[in-house]
Amino acid sequence: MKTTYPFLSTIALTIFVLSCKAQQTSIVKNGAELVKVSNAYSFTEGPASDKEGNVYFTDQPNDKIIKWNAEDNTLSVFKEPAGRANGLYFDHNGNLLAAADEKNELWRIDNDGNVDTLLTNYNGKKLNGPNDIWVDPKGGIYFTDPYYQRDYWSRTAAELEDKNVYYIAPDTNKISIVASDLVQPNGIIGTPDGKTLYVADIGDRKTYTFTINKDGTLTNRKLFTKMGSDGMTIDNLSNIYLTGEGVTVFNTKGEQIHHIPIDENWTANITFGGKDQDVLFITAMGAIYTLKMNVNGVRY
Repeated sequence: MKTTYPFLSTIALTIFVLSCKAQQTSIVKNGAELVKVSNAYSFTEGPASDKEGNVYFTDQPNDKIIKWNAEDNTLSVFKEPAGRANGLYFDHNGNLLAAADEKNELWRIDNDGNVDTLLTNYNGKKLNGPNDIWVDPKGGIYFTDPYYQRDYWSRTAAELEDKNVYYIAPDTNKISIVASDLVQPNGIIGTPDGKTLYVADIGDRKTYTFTINKDGTLTNRKLFTKMGSDGMTIDNLSNIYLTGEGVTVFNTKGEQIHHIPIDENWTANITFGGKDQDVLFITAMGAIYTLKMNVNGVRY
């Protein structure tokens, strides 16, 4: 005769729920609250952290790049005008890379704000509008190139038929298409070991993983989750952070482990900043937010 113990099922369920809850809250610092640093902007985007943990972000409608000082929580204008910059990322030499949307270019900006234009076209055709950037451990540059019609453009159609992900090889500056067959690629981030690239196809509401080969090409495309993203970041536990309706965090298996609600109509982008890379820095509509974390961003 089989004996059953109904209370054990209740205990098991309780343990499961508590375990899930613990998993969800463990990445956020105990007692930490979301802090609205400022809402003085029109539309914030493209946060990128330098080696000191300061975060640079864009206010695209007002054509500015703003610097958040990690030491004293102050804000200052780094560059204005800023080529209608969207996504930002620092290279290994401390230069700020910018997806300069005004003329569909890719910029490299030094500490004094001087601009070196890295890219203006692909095979003689104007880029759609570089959006987000990631730099691999070797210094190669990946960027997404969707098409969003801008009111400050004179053109009304794309010159390139496809919306691709491109790679600029280090040293040679050779540019190549490494991912295509995407509706509207947007957010992009790679693992610190340089082996895996995550690309969000926000137009198709999907995020994919790719294997990064030694020459920078991508293979082994796999669906990571049925959710797109505007911007993306990764922590030291390899969790992936997607944006849109707040911030949604996934583990490496593509399982959602946490959600950070943001009281804004849209959450555009995200990165880690602060001296110890334990401050989640979030851009959402005209505002920026910070949140203390138990996990850290990753640096080379």
